[in-house]
Amino acid sequence: MSEEEKKDFGDKAEEAAKDFKEEAKKTAEEFKEGLKDAGGDNKKILAGILAILLGGFGVHKFILGYNKEGIILLAVTIILGAITCGIGASAAWIIGLIEGIIYLTKSDEEFYNTYQVGKKPWF
Repeated sequence: MSEEEKKDFGDKAEEAAKDFKEEAKKTAEEFKEGLKDAGGDNKKILAGILAILLGGFGVHKFILGYNKEGIILLAVTIILGAITCGIGASAAWIIGLIEGIIYLTKSDEEFYNTYQVGKKPWF
């Protein structure tokens, strides 16, 4: 290989490395944006499933950042459960079931706008 061929090869390799670096940066930015979007989607699915399974404890409210409402559901479950031997606590479980179904049937955009941006705490 002549000196000129070596230099040409080195220039091409340097240019390819720069292109690779730019593509890697672009891919990393796209990945970061995708993670932001995925957070909303995952929160919807997580909140919906937890509302159906553990709705009486208000876990789904805590996931969405509604701490006051989560405490209300938890208190209703504990207090009514203690007073009525568990029968009265079924109201909180029914609320959780209904909210879980509502969460999972909404589109991702509608869920995000209603519960994460609009902060609608109940139904």
